[in-house]
Amino acid sequence: MRKLGFVLLAVMIGFSAGAQKDELKAAEKALKGGDAAAAKSAISEAEGKLEDKYKGKFYFLKAKTYYDIAKKNTDAGAYDTAAQAFQDLMAHENQTGKKKYTAEAQPMLQQLISDVSNKGIKEYQTKDFANAKKSLYQTYTLSKTDTTFLEYAANAAYLDKDFDTALKHFKSLKDLGYTGITTQYTAVNVESGERENLGSKAQMDLMVKTKQYKEPETKVTPSKRPTIIKNLAIILVEKGETENAMQAIKEAREADPSDIGMLITEANVLLKMGKKDEFKAAMEEATKSDPNNPVLHFNIGVINQEQGKIAEAKANYNKAIELDPNYSDAYLNLGSAMLEKDKELVEEMNNNLSNFKKYDQIKAKQVELYKEVIPVYEKAFNMKKKEEGKPDPEIARTLMSLYENVGMDDKYKEMRAIWDASRG
Repeated sequence: MRKLGFVLLAVMIGFSAGAQKDELKAAEKALKGGDAAAAKSAISEAEGKLEDKYKGKFYFLKAKTYYDIAKKNTDAGAYDTAAQAFQDLMAHENQTGKKKYTAEAQPMLQQLISDVSNKGIKEYQTKDFANAKKSLYQTYTLSKTDTTFLEYAANAAYLDKDFDTALKHFKSLKDLGYTGITTQYTAVNVESGERENLGSKAQMDLMVKTKQYKEPETKVTPSKRPTIIKNLAIILVEKGETENAMQAIKEAREADPSDIGMLITEANVLLKMGKKDEFKAAMEEATKSDPNNPVLHFNIGVINQEQGKIAEAKANYNKAIELDPNYSDAYLNLGSAMLEKDKELVEEMNNNLSNFKKYDQIKAKQVELYKEVIPVYEKAFNMKKKEEGKPDPEIARTLMSLYENVGMDDKYKEMRAIWDASRG
């Protein structure tokens, strides 16, 4: 009985091995005939019962099968399956030292990487960030030297508001020491007059020699590391991990104390944390480093106005306007700051309702204030209209009230029409 049992077991093992071999042959034949569906069926039959001697061929045929399916766009997950099969093949043949299929698989893998990266870039460009973050990260996992795709995947995840994934990718970039620094070799195309990136110094020199290009230029792009740290900090704030965010910023500032961008990031994080005094101090420090930045002066003005420091706020807004005469928000906030005086005048008027002479004197002051404020709001209104291609109804409503109080009836009717139209 023991001998019979042994024979039956041997027969069963032999049958299983033979079945695996037949199924792989069937998959191979189906692929040659262009029948990816039949190949997929055969691969599925072989899956899970492989002997080591068939694993290389199995992974290779599985990769080819799902790659063919992916190219036909009949299975949304085919790229993922093909990519994993290629990786399994490489890992298996590296482990065994028998690279029977690697050479044939490499060109297919490179084409797969190209296809997946193009897919991810297209998804990113069309703002399909949910899929872009997956495709771009898959590109990186298939080709770990293309670290840029990890950055793209991180950005896509952030834009998809998938903060956990974005944080993981940005942390990986930080740990890898990623800088994103590249050297660009450009020259001006004589025919088109456009400056083009020629890829390498050798190519740039060659094209200049042919006289088709001129004015060669080599440029090293700035490091993206501060941006990586900045994004880490912003995500940590979004997740409520503000202390970790500040630690990330501290590291970045210690690495480059002169980085004005990181100082501004620190200020913005402080504002998100509700630390307005520290935000203001950081913005003032940034202003010393970058005194001609109108946004910095504007932001300090906002905090001063919130804290009731109206004179300082007006000075900040005026400085922002001096640096950028087309800064519409600065005009808008300047008008708002100027109208803070109106609150006092209205209170005085209410306290003197029975004193007609005193009331009229205060009213006259109010009219003068409005006349002073109107040109500021008019500039804000005209600039916003130019920027947005249509009138801003909220500014129109403010001007409507001002015009009514100073007796500018035609102007009042014009703004009233805009305000009424905005309400349907």
